[in-house]
Amino acid sequence: MHRQATNDSSAATPFGWIDEQSAQRRAAGLVRVLRPRAAESDRLDLAGNDYLGLSRHPEVTEGAAAAARHWGGGATGSRLVTGSTELHAELERELAEFCGFEAALVLSSGYAANLAAVTALAPHGSLIVSDAGNHASLIDGCRLARGATSVVAHADPEAVGKALDTHTGPAVAVTDSVFSVDGDAAPLAQLAAVCREYRAGLIMDDAHGLGVLGAGGRGAAQATGLAGDPDVVATLTLSKSLGSQGGAVLGPAKVIEHLVNTARTFIFDTGLAPAAAGAALAALRLLSREPERAAQARAVAAELHGRLTAAGLQAVRPDAAVVSVRAPSPDEAVQWAADCRAAGLVVGCFRPPSVPDGISRLRLTARATLTGDQIERAVRTIERTAPAGARTA
Repeated sequence: MHRQATNDSSAATPFGWIDEQSAQRRAAGLVRVLRPRAAESDRLDLAGNDYLGLSRHPEVTEGAAAAARHWGGGATGSRLVTGSTELHAELERELAEFCGFEAALVLSSGYAANLAAVTALAPHGSLIVSDAGNHASLIDGCRLARGATSVVAHADPEAVGKALDTHTGPAVAVTDSVFSVDGDAAPLAQLAAVCREYRAGLIMDDAHGLGVLGAGGRGAAQATGLAGDPDVVATLTLSKSLGSQGGAVLGPAKVIEHLVNTARTFIFDTGLAPAAAGAALAALRLLSREPERAAQARAVAAELHGRLTAAGLQAVRPDAAVVSVRAPSPDEAVQWAADCRAAGLVVGCFRPPSVPDGISRLRLTARATLTGDQIERAVRTIERTAPAGARTA
């Protein structure tokens, strides 16, 4: 039996509906464009997440090259087949020790790490309490998990407690340690106390905390005294402060063993490429020798914030290395970022639907290696190109 044709133009081809959605994005000023970057550029980059300036450090690039020469260009298979090497195990041991956890598991990305942790630790019958400001990878983990999800107000431990009070089975609270949009830190100590009151676990995504917070950059869990606790799990990425690529889950050994046996993004994904593991391990060792890099990244963020607010712009006080500057509208945010780029400064541009509160922003990432002249250049460029509505009254 054949389906009767309709006059709807969107049904004329299998993907005809894409044209309508594309037109809606253009009308709303929300079209995203890929811009391949050059290997070298005269532009000042405040958009990338290379918080410690390690992605091009000679020790880190040599760590990647040496690993590729020794182990090959790829992992060759999933971690449970042929994708685990001695290098992966070494990286896991040193990550766990550096951050203060019992064990670690390395995955192919921070996104995969969050999916692994949330889905494996929220089985059928469990409750996930998720902060409204969480990163997309945590949100997708909640969507894929078999447990029920309750989304609560941003950075509100009382709301987490109210949600947990409605449930009697297994439960976890899920939060970023530092939120990627405004750079504000979660109230981790209060969240942990609430979770313990209701016998729930705590999963924190420390993508923006590792290398920036804690003693020598050991992360938000270490900074708040939660590292190594039996009811705390941290996820992180190797692609920000460590200048490489990949992700990891850190926690009690029994949790890591459980993920090895149940986490689909670990079991069915090809292991992290040796070059990425080698680069991350070299960066981790360098950070251990040069712990001052973490404090310097925070100092640069604080200076950027102070200079921008002194110029009358609406910048959010950073708790780590992310500095957010409010824009009047999505279109003006895009134009502002474009004007900065034309003037030789690359900044991030966050707008709906990427931001849950609907407020468009420029997003700056502080880097430990930024000089005073570079900070001055960045602030002057942002101030000079700012739309009128970006300034406070």
